[in-house]
Amino acid sequence: MFELIVNILLFIFLVFTFFTHVLEAPVPAMAANNPYALQPDVWPKAIIILLLICIAINIFKIIKKNKGKEDFTLSAFIQSVPKFFTSKMFLGMVILFVASLILDALGFMVTTILVLIAYGFLLGERKIVRLVIASVCIALVLYIVFNGMLSVNLPRGTVGFLRNFALFLESIVSGVKGIFG
Repeated sequence: MFELIVNILLFIFLVFTFFTHVLEAPVPAMAANNPYALQPDVWPKAIIILLLICIAINIFKIIKKNKGKEDFTLSAFIQSVPKFFTSKMFLGMVILFVASLILDALGFMVTTILVLIAYGFLLGERKIVRLVIASVCIALVLYIVFNGMLSVNLPRGTVGFLRNFALFLESIVSGVKGIFG
């Protein structure tokens, strides 16, 4: 039942997004004046329509597969809600929500390290030294890939010394990029 409810909510959210953000999005004058240019709203419309079709098919499959089962009732779903709020899935969602709140203040590196440590602990790793080393290494690799190779500006943070640390890392990455081409 939970899967069905999530699919229905996602369907409603995508319909809302389609009508309020995609159809209402302004088209730049340069694209509007060129009859041969692909309009900027074509891909979002196509992707949302395809997602809506896939979700509708999934909703029908869920209903068909679970029709007549005892645990496919609203009362069984309501009884399972407290169990969901203590599950690892929910705790992982809380970790990501908190990360989204602290990302601007702490910056990409610190937030990523904290998220990876929290997820590792959530998944059962209890050796803190291993978690910290692995988290720092993974965060550095992600930073090098996104900032160095893909030229994506990652949040530096607003806390002074963390921002300086991010600028220091950027200077190292750009220096290495300059050496190799």
